[in-house]
Amino acid sequence: MKKRFHMTEKKLLLCTTLCLFGFSANEAVSATTTTTTKHAGKAVKAAKPVAAPKKTAIHDIENHKSEEISVKVERRVGRSVLSPSTPAHSTTQVTVVSGTQLAATGQSNLMQALSQLSPSVTSPPMPGGGNNGFTQTMQLRGLSADQTLILVNGHRRHIGANFNALVGPQWGSEPADIALIPISAVDHVEIITEGATALYGQDAMAGAVNIVLKSATHGGSINFKNSGFYAGDGQNIDGSANLAFALGKQGGYLDLAAQVMHQLPASRNGDYINPSRAPNDFYYALPNGSVDPRSNRSRDVQRSNSLSKRTAETLSANMSVPLTEHIDLYSTSTYAHRKVSVGQTYRSAADDLTVTSLWPDGMQPYYDMTENDFEVDNGFKGHTFGFSWDTYVNYGKDLQSYDMRDTDNASYGDASKTKFYTGSATASELTAGFRASRNFDVDFLPKPVNLEFGAEYRRDTFTLGAGEYESYGDGGVPILTGPDAGMTATPGAATHAGNPASVAGKYTRDVYDGHVNLDFFVTRKWEWTLGGRTVAYHNYPVVTTGSIGTRYNFNKKWAIRANINTGYRPPTLGQTYYYYSSPSATYSTLSLPNNSPAARSLGAGPLKGEYSRSYSIGVDATPITNMHLTGNLYYIAINDRLASTPTLGGSYVASTLAANNLGNATYASYYANPVNTNTWGGDLALDYTWRTQWYGTFRFGIGINFSDNEIRSYNKTPAVLQANNIAYFNSYAVAELLHASPKNRENLTVNWTKGKWSAKVEELRYGSSVFIAAPSLTTNLWTVQNPAIITNLEVGYKIVPWWNVTIGANNVGNKYPTRVKAASTASSFNMYKYAAFSPYGYFGGMYYVSTSMNF
Repeated sequence: MKKRFHMTEKKLLLCTTLCLFGFSANEAVSATTTTTTKHAGKAVKAAKPVAAPKKTAIHDIENHKSEEISVKVERRVGRSVLSPSTPAHSTTQVTVVSGTQLAATGQSNLMQALSQLSPSVTSPPMPGGGNNGFTQTMQLRGLSADQTLILVNGHRRHIGANFNALVGPQWGSEPADIALIPISAVDHVEIITEGATALYGQDAMAGAVNIVLKSATHGGSINFKNSGFYAGDGQNIDGSANLAFALGKQGGYLDLAAQVMHQLPASRNGDYINPSRAPNDFYYALPNGSVDPRSNRSRDVQRSNSLSKRTAETLSANMSVPLTEHIDLYSTSTYAHRKVSVGQTYRSAADDLTVTSLWPDGMQPYYDMTENDFEVDNGFKGHTFGFSWDTYVNYGKDLQSYDMRDTDNASYGDASKTKFYTGSATASELTAGFRASRNFDVDFLPKPVNLEFGAEYRRDTFTLGAGEYESYGDGGVPILTGPDAGMTATPGAATHAGNPASVAGKYTRDVYDGHVNLDFFVTRKWEWTLGGRTVAYHNYPVVTTGSIGTRYNFNKKWAIRANINTGYRPPTLGQTYYYYSSPSATYSTLSLPNNSPAARSLGAGPLKGEYSRSYSIGVDATPITNMHLTGNLYYIAINDRLASTPTLGGSYVASTLAANNLGNATYASYYANPVNTNTWGGDLALDYTWRTQWYGTFRFGIGINFSDNEIRSYNKTPAVLQANNIAYFNSYAVAELLHASPKNRENLTVNWTKGKWSAKVEELRYGSSVFIAAPSLTTNLWTVQNPAIITNLEVGYKIVPWWNVTIGANNVGNKYPTRVKAASTASSFNMYKYAAFSPYGYFGGMYYVSTSMNF
């Protein structure tokens, strides 16, 4: 009785915590399975749905075993639509990362945790300036973030509304944001490193990431973590919880999860210097020509390129309920609210954009985003006439609204506001689909043939909302102070003007998708998969892609596999219609919608989709007991690679922009298909578990990934640019596309457990990359970031079996990236000390303490 009362108290504590997070359980999600049993060659339906047992990551990965049981206890061939997971041992490579591993990284969001654990994934902690700083992106196998398909429980997740308009590894991408899923909701993550869009869906050129949510019938957890940098800044407070319930007595479940995170800012920028006006760069010179004595104050004022302040609340519900003996209702829902404040370029009191009556000591503008993101995936799964089937409707939406504060619009002079609503961006996806699968016995084949097929309709939407007029309009007031007084003031909120009404609009695309996949064995050891997918777009051609994969199992310990795939990815709507304006002292720089009259005047043509072909060969092995080895070599060729042009400038560009009534804008870029690329790479993963009698259990892990991108050929330069001697895709754009991320990454991990104690040591090596502080720099001023080795350390102790405390540090040695060359930072006011896109950040060592209670 006492024990029962104790468990009740624990559940009440969990319920109270989730209620405090503001969680509602009216939406939920996933699926149970029914079984068929083969006996004497005849398939017989089981009398009852399978009751959901206590689940583990292995159970979830292999839960298709419960869908069909033969007298020989053979693994089900191929994929079942009833399972949210991908078969772990088939013709494609699947790496599984458990939720426990993700939580043990010390990271506060799913994206950063995944990039720390998997060498195939890179996600810079600092994604860049401007709106790039709002969200993090994830690159798989060295390709663009857009070229990885994100799935949740096997279904496509909607992309985000944030278009990364500025330079960096994610330049021009608009991917899904997995950081908006509570880390406490995740059972495991499957990283599928195969460019098989025919098998998994468009966008999967680099591969796919499938996030499988928890689906237990009881238990839960409460987790708290505090972290910060050695330097004393960047404090982070993170709390998460999940709680599972049984729904009925036939295997139904409901798993609720929530996470709240608050991140304080951190900065490692250089002291402000404007060489063009020094020593009168902080304040204008006094009437007698001498330096204003206020210039002696601290110049540590730049907060652009800093870790941003952010607060996020994320919720999820995953539910499945048997309706009949053969049909389950499921629902998966996520919701996230996030506020981010990103520092922009500092403007001193001696800057023409600064209205000194409003900002007598200069201004540090901030670009603020408020985001609401949700997705609801509802459907039915069942088993009818021998077919497993899944029918669903999925709606996801990401809405972001933007403000500029602590700034001004110099063209309004003393009457300028100091905070502006600059507009909004919204992306949504409505999907309705049906999938089915079945195993068929074929007399001349040694195992059943698996057939999996489906059809899907999707409506993509992108909406760009206009800002208030004062955020982009021209107030007509000239520059009021300084040597340029009386000259025309640049209109728009400094340093990010609002969206004008002329570019606002709602844009849609209808997509019709059908696919068929076959999985079969020609001998008991030789497996083949064949896949085909045809997709029709209302504004693009009908595209068919295919996949051929094979795997040969020499024995239970060694297997080889190979794949050939073709793929296709259309431009996102944001890549076609996004607009961006960045005012400077006497001019503005624009990112133009590809279809705008100004872009077309500068040579932009209709955007084309990317076509890919890929080849891979790999090995799976268990050389000795408790040791697992996987290795892959791959080649990916992409035609008509989507990328931004560099910033186009010169008299022709300026006159063209003026002719299109774009004010004093003199520079512009747009999205195009400038190049065709090759990617060569490989990865290796090895793990070994050693159980000792006296010293506990050790688990050793090694992970290696390398990828080398190259430009195979350049597409034709638009005639108008060629005629005016304007580079269409220069060396700067090439370097950002090919060298902004490291080509190789290695992990070495040792985990140890003994009784109540645990410890972990990670050695992470990042290869070299290139950072270019300004587009105008010559190659000798580019910064090559040297390879670096980062050490992470963690020690844990279980106070009682259900309560664990942990202390740890990432980057124990307080390693910083290569310093940026001093001469290269002049045009950016000496802002950069370190490469902005360092794969391990540039804030030094980080400590963390955490506690978790599991029930």
